[in-house]
Amino acid sequence: MDRQFFSGKTVLVMGLGRFGGGADAARFACDAGAKVIVTDLSPPEKLRDSIDALGASGAIVLHLGGHDPADFERADIIITNPAIPPDNQLLRAARKNKKVMTSQIEIFFELCPAATIGITGANGKSTTAALTAHLLQSAIGAGGIDYSGVRLSGNIGNRPLLGLLDEIHSHDLVVLELSSFQLEQLARIEKAPKVALLTNLTPNHLDRHGTFEAYCAAKENIFRLQRLDENDPAVSIFNAEDPVACRWFEKYKGDPGRICLKFSPDDLGSDILSAFALPGRANISNLAAAAAVAHHFGLSDRVIARCLPDFKALPHRLELVAEIDGVRWYNDSIATTPQSTIAALEALDRPKILIAGGYDKNLPFEQLGRKIAASAKAAVLIGSTAAKIADAINDCPDNRARIELAPSLAEAVALARKIAGPGDVVMLSPACASYDMFDNFQQRGACFVELVKSLSP
Repeated sequence: MDRQFFSGKTVLVMGLGRFGGGADAARFACDAGAKVIVTDLSPPEKLRDSIDALGASGAIVLHLGGHDPADFERADIIITNPAIPPDNQLLRAARKNKKVMTSQIEIFFELCPAATIGITGANGKSTTAALTAHLLQSAIGAGGIDYSGVRLSGNIGNRPLLGLLDEIHSHDLVVLELSSFQLEQLARIEKAPKVALLTNLTPNHLDRHGTFEAYCAAKENIFRLQRLDENDPAVSIFNAEDPVACRWFEKYKGDPGRICLKFSPDDLGSDILSAFALPGRANISNLAAAAAVAHHFGLSDRVIARCLPDFKALPHRLELVAEIDGVRWYNDSIATTPQSTIAALEALDRPKILIAGGYDKNLPFEQLGRKIAASAKAAVLIGSTAAKIADAINDCPDNRARIELAPSLAEAVALARKIAGPGDVVMLSPACASYDMFDNFQQRGACFVELVKSLSP
């Protein structure tokens, strides 16, 4: 597949979405000479930013607020958003009718001339990807490694992917955060990154995958499909503290044409640790993962330590919003799994008031309940999972946490304000997706920040 393949064809982009991927795919197809139709179940008023990102091209037609089967019948090529399940009825019909099916990530891997570094996992993959790109780019800037530049994209915020293709050179490095959905799509073309890293694996997206085993199978594609070449080996990097990753390390370490590495926070030297400002062992694990990639590309501990002070934490990830009357308020809206919220609770050593709850991804809350019961001063719970989390806390016979339910984030912030005293922290770390109350975790985090900043000191 190349750009010419799209010229003169009708391309249907299924799923404009709110994170830029649909707009990126539509612009790419349009620039390649295709007639483009964009369809999404959401109405235009919920997709305004994505619509604006498309520009004013008359070659892109928007059919929003529902899917019209006629669009699928007239399309030559269908580009699907990774959030759309592959067993969607319209997609099943399109496959039966022999339509060409692809995705943003598949097109990128078909056309990208540079080496790719793929970061996946249940938690920490955004920070790890950003850290990896930062270290490599800083080293290039200082003449530490012989590459022309580093690009960061994939499933990380509103960053273009196909729009980068005109800027990427063969001697660049591309760091990609990859979701389980994107890895399922890449399996269709049997592609994977040259360098692949797994941060960790805990249950996630069970509403889509059904079981933890199926979720793990989707993630394993990042290693299973790497191209093995003894003259130019693939690199597979695993978390030494994760049981699934350790099993995979043993499974793949004997492959000719593959280099297998492990990382652990315990491997980091004091000079690197002292230069790193992000709190908590989970972030130290993210640093160890990024350092493992950096070491593979030739960076020394001294260079890594020199680059770290310039790294800024990504928004919505244990982001200190304000300190008001001796209470620190943290926005950790990115925490969409119980394990990520557990990591946030472990990262801060002050008395904690946790705001949690949201859309139900069918994840278990027992471990989170035990952690809240043992380490939180209070839990203010919101959203469709509030009662489930409350039950998990109450099931702990030694529970010391006060439990409150709130009908909205605004009322949760108000309740937390009443509970918190000097020296406490209030943290939004929901352990759940946002879709029951917000469009995405960014909107949820921005709402929290605005609410906190409106509190009078």
